[in-house]
Amino acid sequence: MQQKNKIVNDPVHGFIQMPSGIGFEIVNHPYFQRLRNIKQLGLTYYVYPGATHSRFQHSLGAYYLTQQAIDVLLSKGIDITQDEVDATLLAILLHDIGHGPYSHTLEKILFRNIHHETITLAFMNYFNRLYPGQLNLCIDIFLDQYKKTFLHELISSQLDMDRLDYLKRDSFFTGVSEGVIGTERIIKMLTVFNYRLAVEEKGIYSIEKFLIARRLMYWQVYLHKTVLAAELMLISIFRRVYDLFLQNDIIIPESLKVLWNREWTAEDLILNSELLQIYASFDDSDVVVWIKQWAKHKDKVLSMLSERFLSRKLFKIQMQRNPAESSLILRYKNKLQKLYSFSELESSYFVLSNSAQNHAYSMVDNRINILMKNGHVLDIAEASDILNIDVLSKNVVKYYISCPPECLAD
Repeated sequence: MQQKNKIVNDPVHGFIQMPSGIGFEIVNHPYFQRLRNIKQLGLTYYVYPGATHSRFQHSLGAYYLTQQAIDVLLSKGIDITQDEVDATLLAILLHDIGHGPYSHTLEKILFRNIHHETITLAFMNYFNRLYPGQLNLCIDIFLDQYKKTFLHELISSQLDMDRLDYLKRDSFFTGVSEGVIGTERIIKMLTVFNYRLAVEEKGIYSIEKFLIARRLMYWQVYLHKTVLAAELMLISIFRRVYDLFLQNDIIIPESLKVLWNREWTAEDLILNSELLQIYASFDDSDVVVWIKQWAKHKDKVLSMLSERFLSRKLFKIQMQRNPAESSLILRYKNKLQKLYSFSELESSYFVLSNSAQNHAYSMVDNRINILMKNGHVLDIAEASDILNIDVLSKNVVKYYISCPPECLAD
């Protein structure tokens, strides 16, 4: 018998009424329940110990905010049918189901070169077969193929319920107060103009605060240099395992072997339910178990990387304005080769260079529309009186080189 009016007590939003009907069944499906064991912020808990909240919590939070937003739009006379409400809520509920272990960190590594949103769509198609045709509208809205564009923008845009939840939730669990935003006021100010999501003029300051909070959270949390170091180490571990796998020099779980035996495509994921089932069997705990085993492997590169990762003996990062010079990279590699008798190839797993970029707002992507009192619609960058367009849309790029701390010692 179907349960009704089930609620959960969320530390960020309070009481959340759970979905009913198909939504309730999907939440209780193993594919969705696995999100309980996938951390929302990946390895950020290495820096902020409280950041152990899950994709499951975030999905329910985004679902709740979407409920609130739809109620506000309905109260303002926006035409939304019950079928559209149900489909939009299903879409936001499932928007992150494609994430694998440690979220973005291992993206394109388990399924090589496949984006998590493609995997999300494969899961949606699976549920659409499980409940024949009942997710058709949900998928159309998710893919922005439905006439009422504002429904898609509630799920994916520069002012979507996904971002509103993760900023507030991540701020709560990390303790970084700069990320606190007024989700209630932003949602109350939402409206629709020409089938596009917009914000009433009196909500401008809340949007400005949202954009500032997003920029600050990226540098203080999402792109924190120690988090970047931990992520690079985890990626290096899997790079080494994959290379050893290609050389038949390591025994890996059969399920992981299936994923790595060939280059899978998005179509494979949609058509092959067994492949999706294998992917859905992985979560953060599997990765930790694997790394504990790899820490004892005979390969010195893999064992050293794994042991350091588990004991939080992380790489150091040097941030700089320009890409790392090849001479500096070579110097660090040479030092490792002397210290540990590494080959040039082996040292490349320890000395890494990359870049991090952050822009709070993009004029290229679908913009944040402000509905002025005179009936005109302006971009937030034009409507704002304290933030000019350069500040809002500037893409800040920071380059860095990462290596073990002994590389930096004299």
